[in-house]
Amino acid sequence: MKQEFLDSTDLKLLDALQHDATLSNVALAERFKISPPTCLRRVKRLTDEGWIERQIAVLNADKLGAALGHGLTSLVEVTLDTQGAEHLDAFEQRAIADESVQQCWRVSPGPDFVLVVQAADMPDYLAITQRLLTQDANVRNVKAFFATKRAKFTSTWPVLRKTT
Repeated sequence: MKQEFLDSTDLKLLDALQHDATLSNVALAERFKISPPTCLRRVKRLTDEGWIERQIAVLNADKLGAALGHGLTSLVEVTLDTQGAEHLDAFEQRAIADESVQQCWRVSPGPDFVLVVQAADMPDYLAITQRLLTQDANVRNVKAFFATKRAKFTSTWPVLRKTT
């Protein structure tokens, strides 16, 4: 298997793109003092090798919630009754297929999963739990925490270590 390697230019490109994926190839090339063809080739390689999964727009949750009624965010701990690989995989597949589940994490120790669930309101949350958690005989315990304020949200990774 080919070993993937990131040099300092790759790390700078990843850092810049994770903060602003709308930067043009020319702007990136100028910022890092490389030619546009080299920049394009590097970004393509980073994408082809899976370093860049996808480019998305991060929406403003407060504005979207006010406009559409998506006002209830919950962090949900789920413990399964049986933790065999097939049971964990089955629950995970059902959770990730549900559009209300924004994030699904297998965790240890403690619960088996932590989900981030977005609902319009409490009746919508109840419907989500009915279809995702209650109907599964293998779910032993559910503990939900409801967000009252989002103090920070980011999807960035500290690829460039800051020195002080």
